[in-house]
Amino acid sequence: MPVLSVITPVHPPSLPYLTEAYESLAAQELPAGWTWEWLVQEDGETGLLDDVLPADKRVLPGSGRRGGPGVARMMALSRSRGELIKALDADDLLAPGALARDIAALGDPSIGWTTCRVLDLLPNGTTVGFDSDPEEGPIERGAILRYWRRNGYVSSVVAGTLCVRRDLLLELGGWMALPASEDTGLVLAANAVSDGYFLATCGMYYRKWAGQVTRSAAHNGDAERLARMRLIGERAEIMLESRRCRAAPSRTGHGSDPGPASGT
Repeated sequence: MPVLSVITPVHPPSLPYLTEAYESLAAQELPAGWTWEWLVQEDGETGLLDDVLPADKRVLPGSGRRGGPGVARMMALSRSRGELIKALDADDLLAPGALARDIAALGDPSIGWTTCRVLDLLPNGTTVGFDSDPEEGPIERGAILRYWRRNGYVSSVVAGTLCVRRDLLLELGGWMALPASEDTGLVLAANAVSDGYFLATCGMYYRKWAGQVTRSAAHNGDAERLARMRLIGERAEIMLESRRCRAAPSRTGHGSDPGPASGT
């Protein structure tokens, strides 16, 4: 039976939202023959997840040395068995049909990953959309990187919605070893080496709340932020150029005349 592995890192402030995240996952309807597993990983070894997760055999809690969300995601990946890997932050919610749409899009072997439309979920329960989403359809290599460069390191897609083939994820080295933006780094790397697909139907509700990491002073401090962006961009540029070089035809080509041999 094919498996889609959903990976969720958890730290103490996000713990109260786990139940809602699970409920949004449990409500998903998958194509016939598919199942999901939920790898919930504490960023630390404090017993944070003890007795807080539902009694569902598809829910697989874990813990490990504290190292930030990227490390937690990778340690969860080590326990997973899915051929597709889906990101879900602890404080976010999957929209109805999200996983089925990911699976359908990745039924095309030329597509290596997907992202989808997101609605911000405000504290009063209302939602707000964006006017900068790509159109439904394939995303060509390098397109997200170009947009990100032009728009002050803001991506055209939400990295937290990524669904990616396991072999591609491992080829890329997984999530970047950064204190934050590790998911953005992964999306830009995936876009550099593989065609993706954008799903224009909302697939995730992005919760806006005071304790989220992306609103912290540490996350938004100029020195660290610019260092993260520099590494993310440099890696993606190198990957993109490397693939272009591999795809370029040989100068001589098969059967062409290479000219006279040296010394004749």
